[in-house]
Amino acid sequence: MRVAVLAVQGAFIEHIHMLDRLGVATLELRNQDDLARPFDGLILPGGESTTMGRLLREQGMLAPLQKRISAGLPVFGTCAGMILLARYLSNQGEADPLPHFATMDIKVRRNAYGRQLGSFHTVAEMAGLPDFPMTFIRAPYIEAVGPGVEVLARVEGRIIAARQNNQLATSFHPELTADARVHELFLRMIKVADAA
Repeated sequence: MRVAVLAVQGAFIEHIHMLDRLGVATLELRNQDDLARPFDGLILPGGESTTMGRLLREQGMLAPLQKRISAGLPVFGTCAGMILLARYLSNQGEADPLPHFATMDIKVRRNAYGRQLGSFHTVAEMAGLPDFPMTFIRAPYIEAVGPGVEVLARVEGRIIAARQNNQLATSFHPELTADARVHELFLRMIKVADAA
Protein backbone atom coordinates (compact mmCIF):
# COMPACT_ATOMS: atom_id res chain seq x y z
CA MET A 1 0.00 0.00 0.00
CA ARG A 2 1.18 3.52 -0.81
CA VAL A 3 -0.61 6.71 0.27
CA ALA A 4 -0.05 9.96 -1.60
CA VAL A 5 0.01 13.18 0.40
CA LEU A 6 -0.65 16.46 -1.38
CA ALA A 7 2.55 18.44 -0.79
CA VAL A 8 2.05 21.73 -2.61
CA GLN A 9 1.41 23.68 0.62
CA GLY A 10 0.36 23.15 4.22
CA ALA A 11 0.95 20.60 6.97
CA PHE A 12 1.72 17.60 4.76
CA ILE A 13 4.88 16.42 6.54
CA GLU A 14 2.98 15.64 9.74
CA HIS A 15 0.74 13.22 7.82
CA ILE A 16 3.83 11.60 6.30
CA HIS A 17 5.34 11.15 9.77
CA MET A 18 2.10 9.57 11.02
CA LEU A 19 2.02 7.14 8.09
CA ASP A 20 5.72 6.34 8.62
CA ARG A 21 4.88 5.39 12.22
CA LEU A 22 2.18 3.07 10.87
CA GLY A 23 4.62 1.46 8.42
CA VAL A 24 2.86 2.81 5.32
CA ALA A 25 4.77 3.93 2.23
CA THR A 26 4.08 7.49 1.10
CA LEU A 27 4.39 9.62 -2.00
CA GLU A 28 4.55 13.42 -2.00
CA LEU A 29 2.37 14.90 -4.75
CA ARG A 30 3.98 18.14 -5.91
CA ASN A 31 3.22 18.32 -9.63
CA GLN A 32 1.41 16.58 -12.46
CA ASP A 33 4.32 14.19 -13.10
CA ASP A 34 3.82 12.68 -9.64
CA LEU A 35 0.32 11.55 -10.65
CA ALA A 36 1.88 8.95 -12.94
CA ARG A 37 3.31 7.12 -9.93
CA PRO A 38 1.04 4.48 -8.33
CA PHE A 39 -0.81 5.19 -5.08
CA ASP A 40 -3.81 3.66 -3.33
CA GLY A 41 -5.13 6.60 -1.33
CA LEU A 42 -4.74 10.36 -1.03
CA ILE A 43 -4.45 12.73 1.93
CA LEU A 44 -5.29 16.41 1.53
CA PRO A 45 -3.62 18.20 4.47
CA GLY A 46 -4.46 21.37 6.35
CA GLY A 47 -3.11 24.66 5.10
CA GLU A 48 -4.47 27.57 3.08
CA SER A 49 -7.30 26.17 0.96
CA THR A 50 -7.24 29.10 -1.48
CA THR A 51 -3.51 28.67 -2.11
CA MET A 52 -3.80 24.89 -2.36
CA GLY A 53 -6.67 25.10 -4.85
CA ARG A 54 -4.80 27.61 -6.99
CA LEU A 55 -1.61 25.52 -6.97
CA LEU A 56 -3.55 22.35 -7.81
CA ARG A 57 -5.00 24.11 -10.83
CA GLU A 58 -1.68 25.68 -11.90
CA GLN A 59 0.17 22.35 -11.56
CA GLY A 60 -2.46 20.58 -13.67
CA MET A 61 -3.49 18.28 -10.82
CA LEU A 62 -7.00 19.52 -10.00
CA ALA A 63 -8.96 17.85 -12.81
CA PRO A 64 -7.06 14.52 -12.83
CA LEU A 65 -7.37 14.09 -9.05
CA GLN A 66 -11.03 15.13 -9.12
CA LYS A 67 -11.65 12.42 -11.72
CA ARG A 68 -9.85 9.78 -9.64
CA ILE A 69 -11.70 10.71 -6.44
CA SER A 70 -15.03 10.59 -8.28
CA ALA A 71 -14.04 7.14 -9.61
CA GLY A 72 -13.47 5.83 -6.05
CA LEU A 73 -9.92 6.73 -4.98
CA PRO A 74 -9.96 6.81 -1.14
CA VAL A 75 -9.27 10.36 0.05
CA PHE A 76 -8.88 11.92 3.51
CA GLY A 77 -9.08 15.69 3.88
CA THR A 78 -8.17 17.54 7.07
CA CYS A 79 -9.15 21.19 7.64
CA ALA A 80 -8.25 22.82 4.28
CA GLY A 81 -8.50 19.34 2.77
CA MET A 82 -12.14 19.20 3.91
CA ILE A 83 -12.75 22.52 2.15
CA LEU A 84 -11.19 21.18 -1.07
CA LEU A 85 -13.54 18.17 -0.98
CA ALA A 86 -16.74 20.09 -0.17
CA ARG A 87 -19.32 20.46 -2.92
CA TYR A 88 -20.61 23.68 -1.36
CA LEU A 89 -18.81 26.51 0.47
CA SER A 90 -21.14 28.80 2.37
CA ASN A 91 -18.83 31.80 2.65
CA GLN A 92 -16.80 31.94 -0.53
CA GLY A 93 -16.73 35.10 -2.58
CA GLU A 94 -18.80 35.06 -5.77
CA ALA A 95 -16.17 37.10 -7.62
CA ASP A 96 -13.29 34.77 -6.73
CA PRO A 97 -14.54 31.18 -6.42
CA LEU A 98 -12.11 28.74 -4.84
CA PRO A 99 -10.81 26.02 -7.19
CA HIS A 100 -11.69 22.78 -5.40
CA PHE A 101 -12.68 19.16 -6.06
CA ALA A 102 -16.35 19.53 -5.01
CA THR A 103 -16.70 15.73 -4.77
CA MET A 104 -18.20 15.35 -1.26
CA ASP A 105 -21.85 16.23 -0.66
CA ILE A 106 -21.21 18.59 2.25
CA LYS A 107 -21.60 22.33 2.81
CA VAL A 108 -18.61 23.80 4.64
CA ARG A 109 -18.03 27.14 6.36
CA ARG A 110 -14.40 28.24 6.01
CA ASN A 111 -12.52 29.74 9.01
CA ALA A 112 -15.70 29.05 10.96
CA TYR A 113 -14.06 29.42 14.37
CA GLY A 114 -12.34 32.70 13.51
CA ARG A 115 -8.70 33.54 13.01
CA GLN A 116 -5.68 32.04 14.76
CA LEU A 117 -6.99 33.10 18.18
CA GLY A 118 -10.05 30.93 17.49
CA SER A 119 -7.89 27.80 17.46
CA PHE A 120 -8.51 25.30 20.24
CA HIS A 121 -8.04 21.74 21.45
CA THR A 122 -10.69 19.37 22.78
CA VAL A 123 -11.41 15.67 23.31
CA ALA A 124 -14.51 14.04 21.82
CA GLU A 125 -15.83 10.81 20.33
CA MET A 126 -15.46 10.13 16.62
CA ALA A 127 -17.01 7.20 14.76
CA GLY A 128 -17.27 5.26 17.99
CA LEU A 129 -13.66 6.06 18.91
CA PRO A 130 -13.78 7.47 22.46
CA ASP A 131 -11.59 10.22 23.89
CA PHE A 132 -10.12 11.36 20.61
CA PRO A 133 -7.81 14.42 20.90
CA MET A 134 -8.79 17.11 18.39
CA THR A 135 -6.76 20.18 17.46
CA PHE A 136 -8.60 22.91 15.54
CA ILE A 137 -6.59 25.63 13.77
CA ARG A 138 -8.63 28.28 11.95
CA ALA A 139 -10.93 25.34 11.31
CA PRO A 140 -13.97 24.95 9.11
CA TYR A 141 -17.04 22.98 10.08
CA ILE A 142 -19.78 21.25 8.11
CA GLU A 143 -23.06 23.16 8.03
CA ALA A 144 -25.05 20.53 6.12
CA VAL A 145 -24.64 17.05 4.65
CA GLY A 146 -26.29 15.26 1.75
CA PRO A 147 -28.26 12.02 2.11
CA GLY A 148 -25.26 9.77 1.40
CA VAL A 149 -22.99 11.33 4.03
CA GLU A 150 -22.38 9.74 7.44
CA VAL A 151 -21.73 12.18 10.28
CA LEU A 152 -18.83 10.82 12.36
CA ALA A 153 -18.39 13.52 15.01
CA ARG A 154 -19.80 16.73 16.42
CA VAL A 155 -18.31 19.29 18.77
CA GLU A 156 -20.64 21.81 20.39
CA GLY A 157 -23.38 20.60 18.04
CA ARG A 158 -21.35 21.31 14.89
CA ILE A 159 -20.36 18.56 12.45
CA ILE A 160 -16.58 18.26 12.41
CA ALA A 161 -16.07 14.83 10.78
CA ALA A 162 -17.92 12.95 8.05
CA ARG A 163 -17.58 10.14 5.55
CA GLN A 164 -19.14 9.57 2.14
CA ASN A 165 -18.21 6.33 0.42
CA ASN A 166 -14.47 6.71 -0.39
CA GLN A 167 -14.16 10.17 1.18
CA LEU A 168 -13.28 11.05 4.80
CA ALA A 169 -13.07 14.61 6.10
CA THR A 170 -12.27 16.21 9.44
CA SER A 171 -12.23 19.83 10.59
CA PHE A 172 -9.43 19.03 13.02
CA HIS A 173 -5.82 17.89 12.62
CA PRO A 174 -5.34 14.28 13.82
CA GLU A 175 -1.79 14.35 12.44
CA LEU A 176 -0.83 16.87 15.15
CA THR A 177 -1.46 14.33 17.92
CA ALA A 178 0.11 10.99 18.82
CA ASP A 179 -3.25 9.26 18.26
CA ALA A 180 -3.25 7.34 14.96
CA ARG A 181 -6.83 6.06 15.06
CA VAL A 182 -8.25 8.35 12.35
CA HIS A 183 -5.38 7.47 10.02
CA GLU A 184 -5.98 3.79 10.80
CA LEU A 185 -9.65 4.29 9.89
CA PHE A 186 -8.56 5.77 6.55
CA LEU A 187 -6.16 2.88 5.91
CA ARG A 188 -9.05 0.46 6.48
CA MET A 189 -11.05 2.39 3.87
CA ILE A 190 -8.18 1.90 1.41
CA LYS A 191 -8.06 -1.84 2.13
CA VAL A 192 -11.81 -2.15 1.54
CA ALA A 193 -11.46 -0.25 -1.75
CA ASP A 194 -8.56 -2.47 -2.83
CA ALA A 195 -10.57 -5.59 -2.05
CA ALA A 196 -13.60 -4.44 -4.04
